[in-house]
Amino acid sequence: MASQDTVHAIDTGKVSPLYDPKIRGIFFQVLLFVFLVGFIYWIIGNTIDNLQRAHIASGFGFLERRAGFDVSDALIAYSSDSTIERALFVGFLNTVLVSVLGILTASVLGFLVGVGRLSTNWLIRKICMVYVEVFRNIPPLLVIFFWYMGVLSVLPQPRDSIRMPLGSFLNSRGFYFPKFVWGEHAWLVGVAFVIAIALAIFVKVKATQRQMATGQQFPVLWTSIALIVGLPVLAFLLAGMPLSFEVPKLSTFNLTGGVQVKPEFLSLYLALSFYTAAFIAEIVRAGIMGVPHGQSEASHALGLRPRTTLRLVVVPQAMRIIIPPLTSQYLNLMKNSSLAVAIGYADLVAIGGTVLNQTGQAIEIVAIWMAVYLGLSLLVSLFMNWFNAKMALVER
Repeated sequence: MASQDTVHAIDTGKVSPLYDPKIRGIFFQVLLFVFLVGFIYWIIGNTIDNLQRAHIASGFGFLERRAGFDVSDALIAYSSDSTIERALFVGFLNTVLVSVLGILTASVLGFLVGVGRLSTNWLIRKICMVYVEVFRNIPPLLVIFFWYMGVLSVLPQPRDSIRMPLGSFLNSRGFYFPKFVWGEHAWLVGVAFVIAIALAIFVKVKATQRQMATGQQFPVLWTSIALIVGLPVLAFLLAGMPLSFEVPKLSTFNLTGGVQVKPEFLSLYLALSFYTAAFIAEIVRAGIMGVPHGQSEASHALGLRPRTTLRLVVVPQAMRIIIPPLTSQYLNLMKNSSLAVAIGYADLVAIGGTVLNQTGQAIEIVAIWMAVYLGLSLLVSLFMNWFNAKMALVER
C-alpha cells in the first residue's frame, strides 16, 4: 500500500508535508521559539517570586541612596556620603583607566617582543621566546598575584623607599611621583596642544596628496613631532611658565605630597599588560611571517635598509593580518580587568560587589556589569573595525 502511495506521489509530483524539508524546518523553528519563550517566562516568574519571598524591591531606585563606604582609588571627587550611582561611576572610570593603559602598554611591548622573536640575534630571539612561553601558559589571575605578592609587596617600607629619577619614590605602598600644579593661563598650553595635533593631521593629509601626485615624500614624522612638542612649549613660555611641581617628601614613616599610584593598580596594570603582550607578540610574529618573503627581497634589491624595509614594506602589509586577532586580545584584556577584585582594586566589579552585599540588588548590579562590559566591548570592536578598514588594500 505504501509503495503504491509513493508511486502515486512521484507520479503526481506532490510530497507529503512530513517529508517536505521546508515545512519541517518551519515546524522545528516554531517549536524552538515556543520553548525559548516558555523558558524565559519561567525564569522571570521564578525571579519575581524569589524577590517577593526575600522582600527585595526591584528597580534601580537604590542608585540614589547614600553609598556609605569609601573607595581607595577615585579619579573624581567621592566620599562615603556620595550616592551609589557615583560610586559605580568611580569603578567604571577605574576599569576604563586600567584597560586603556593596559592596551597601550601591551601593544607596544607585544610588538617589540614579536619583532624580537624574528631577530637574527640568537640571545634576543631566545629571550623573547621564553617570555612568550612563560606568560602565555600562566592564568592571568596568577600573573596578577605574582606582581602583587611576589614583586610589589616585597618592596621596602616607606622610610626605606627606593629613590627614582625626577624626584620619584617606590616602596611597598606604591609609586610616588611629582604632582603637576598648573597656574594661571595654563589653559593656553592645552589649546596649543590641540592645535598642534590638528596641524599634524593636516600636514599628513597634504603630504599624502603630494606624494600621490608627484611621488615626492615629505618628512611627516619629524614635522609632526616638532609641531606637537614645539607649539605647547612656545605657549608655555609665552604664558610665563605657569607650572610648578609638588614633589613627594620623605618623612619618618611615610611620604607626603605628590601623586601616589597604589600597588593594587600597579599590579593589575602590569599583569594585564605583560600577560596580553605575550599573545600580541605571537600575533605580530605570525603577521610578519605572513608577508611574502619576496617583498623584503624586492625592497632590499631597491637599496632599502632592513629597518626601512620593516617599517615601510613589511609592517604595513602585516597589519592587515594582525588587526583582526588583535581586536580579540584587546577585548580579553578589558574583560580580564574584572579580576581586580582578587587584589582589592576598586574597579566596577569590586565596587558593584560591595553595593550588592549592602543592598541585595543582585539582578540590577549584574545587569549593570553586563551592560557596561558589553558597551565597552562594542566600542573597542567598532574602533578596531574602522581601523581595519583604513588599513585594508584599496584597489584602483
